[in-house]
Order: sequence, then C-alpha cells, then structure tokens
Amino acid sequence: MKKIVILFSGDGFNAQNIVQKLHNKECFVACGITNKKDAKGIEKLTSLGIQTKVLQHGGFNSREEFDGKLVEIINSYKPDLVVLSGFMRILSRVFTENIKAINIHPSLLPKFKGTRAIERSFESLDNECGVSVHWVNSELDGGEIIVQKSFLKEQNETLENFSAKIKQIEYEIMPEAILKVLKI
Repeated sequence: MKKIVILFSGDGFNAQNIVQKLHNKECFVACGITNKKDAKGIEKLTSLGIQTKVLQHGGFNSREEFDGKLVEIINSYKPDLVVLSGFMRILSRVFTENIKAINIHPSLLPKFKGTRAIERSFESLDNECGVSVHWVNSELDGGEIIVQKSFLKEQNETLENFSAKIKQIEYEIMPEAILKVLKI
C-alpha cells in the first residue's frame, strides 16, 4: 500500500478529509506533521488514529535549517508522497529538491498565488474561479498543475458562500489528485 505524509498548519479539515476518504483504503497515512503546536488539526488526525508530530519553525536559525529537519522527519517514514494540506510555510530548496510533494491552492493557478487567494479571487472581476492541486517546486504555487476544478461566480455572491464552494472543491479534488499521482 502506498504511503503518504500530510503537512498542515491549522484546522486540518482537508487533512481529515484525506484520512477519511483514503486511509487504509487507497493508501496509508503514516503521519501528520504541523509547524504549530496549537493547530486544531492535531486533534482531528489523532482522533482518527493518525500519529501527529509538531515541528515548530520558530526555534530555527533559518528557513533552510527548519526545512532540513522537516525533510529528516518526513524521510524517516519513507513516504511515496507528501501532501501539503494548508501548510502555511514557504519552503526552501532544501525541501523542494528532496521531497516529492503536492499542494492544494484555493485559486485557478497561476492566478492569485500566495496568501489570501480566496479573498483575492472573490474580489477579482473573474467569473470563473476554483481550486488547483499542483506539484511543489521552488517557485511559490508555481509547480505543474495536477488537477483543477472551476465554478462560475454568482452575481451578488457572498464571500462566505464563495469560500464554502472552494472548500467543497478542495475536499473533492485533493483525494483525486493523490490517487492520480500515486497511480492508484
């Protein structure tokens, strides 16, 4: 069975979704790793029987030093794939050149790279919006697209409704992208 490691920083809803849809069915989730000791995703994954580790980035002298330790922890699990699921860190070449990873991003890349993508997409004049899953490389949100799914923005749509559509698409396409990459 193919093995994955999930990286997250916050609530862990996407990580939870991945575990519920794929763990011990299509692949094995070996571990969840977060850079925040108070990430709510820790409780979600632990309640699903997934081991979690905390590696806080604040105690390191550089981004590269943190990424080196992160790579070391990931490699101890020998995963077939690393899945960034709301992992809010810009990764250095120490990570991107040593780890095979995919990331989910709440816009139709290459538009709205980086932070606040949902808000920027919502505020834009674009009628077509959506979500992308892409390979992680040294360019922020710049790796090759694996899966994208779009929807049409409605007139007078609220940010809350727009965000809910984004989340629903994320829950659909991240498991799809994982299976596609792992060729399951």
